[in-house]
Amino acid sequence: MYVEHHALIKEFPEFRLRIHDLKTSDPEFKSLFDEFEVIDKEICRIEQDIEPSSDDRLEILKKKRVFLKDTLFHLLTENSP
Repeated sequence: MYVEHHALIKEFPEFRLRIHDLKTSDPEFKSLFDEFEVIDKEICRIEQDIEPSSDDRLEILKKKRVFLKDTLFHLLTENSP
């Protein structure tokens, strides 16, 4: 079964350069970005039955991914050139 990753660059292609700039210049953004990537990969492994997990755990991870995505979007759009 194919499960699509929710990579931030795929989610917000219009911010490709800004994502790169913030990853290299803003430690808070980099940390949140890295956490988003780890959680997204874990969700994909669970959904592909590579990694066992309860439905509750999967739901918690998905909610955290949405929260991180929203937070990262806010950082991308604030003071955007």
